[in-house]
Amino acid sequence: MNIDGLAIRAEVAADLPAIRRVVVAAFGSDDEADLVERIRASDQYVPELALVALVDGELVGHVMISGATLVTDQGERRIVMLAPLAVTPAFQGQGIGAALTRAAVGRADEMGEPLVTVEGSPRYYGALGFEHSVRHGIEIELPEWAPAEAAQVILLDAYDAALQGRVVYPPAFDTGAH
Repeated sequence: MNIDGLAIRAEVAADLPAIRRVVVAAFGSDDEADLVERIRASDQYVPELALVALVDGELVGHVMISGATLVTDQGERRIVMLAPLAVTPAFQGQGIGAALTRAAVGRADEMGEPLVTVEGSPRYYGALGFEHSVRHGIEIELPEWAPAEAAQVILLDAYDAALQGRVVYPPAFDTGAH
């Protein structure tokens, strides 16, 4: 989708107040904005995978892909996960979230990541190429209210089918919902 005036780039320090406003507006609470800040302060933060969307210079969206752990039969391996994705309500439904997700996943692929996990709407993320993670032997623990299909993964160029196990969220997720 082509949105007039849309630009996507990595977040910079000057964006942080606007990112917080966008995330709070998108989710209707401070919880996810606090999560973004905890991730950013952690060793799982990947600056190249924290992107913003601007429309005519106004910051209207944010996505973050950061580190997590996959516990396998052979031990632990670092992987990446997408969380959260936020678009200002007035700009939702225009393809900005999809553009942010595609850009972030594309960068993760270029960086040699084998996959990206997400916990979210199967319909929304499925349209972007994500699949139910259990099909690939990847288990993601979900909140009780979430459907099993909300555990999703997109396989990238460096994917190896032997990469199976249980996703463990980093400590930044401990005090908030994921």
